[in-house]
Amino acid sequence: MREQRDPAERYRPLPWFVVMLMGAMAMWGVFYIHDMKGSLESADGDSRTPAALMASGGAPAASSGAAVDGGQIFAAKCVACHQATGLGLPGVFPPLAGSEWVLGNAKVLVQIPLHGITGRVQVKGAAYTGSMPMFDTLSDTEIAAVLTYVRSQWGNAAPPVSPAMVAAGRKATQARSTPFASGDEITQAGAQ
Repeated sequence: MREQRDPAERYRPLPWFVVMLMGAMAMWGVFYIHDMKGSLESADGDSRTPAALMASGGAPAASSGAAVDGGQIFAAKCVACHQATGLGLPGVFPPLAGSEWVLGNAKVLVQIPLHGITGRVQVKGAAYTGSMPMFDTLSDTEIAAVLTYVRSQWGNAAPPVSPAMVAAGRKATQARSTPFASGDEITQAGAQ
């Protein structure tokens, strides 16, 4: 009898102001989505037109004739493996700086990002067995820009790669749907 009973919550709903706040936020969300202009496509962004972006000081939308920055594509797609220095990771990812693949035949080089490679490749006398994904979703202009960037960085001095070269390489190997299995296979595909 001396002991007090354990406290119990019993029936105590959320405070009325919390329920009202959550209801108001839900109603605002529904109204906001319903009243939104434009579509929900990611390309639309916040639904401002290119003219409105220019008027507000924003960057213009890229047109098909706009120059593509190979350095940005490299930073987005390649730097994780090949590193910002172009030296790769020894024993894991091959270097691009001074690589015979980068400095060699551009027709062969084009095939690497188009189809990727899963197998053994020799780079600067060292063997690398790994996997590079295919970047066939990039446009010919984007692949040409990133390859031109790689061929002109870290002491590399090779001629630029044109979008026409990439288009020709893509057309020559359009039937291929799997990555290359070795460096020799890439060389044969580039020679076609």
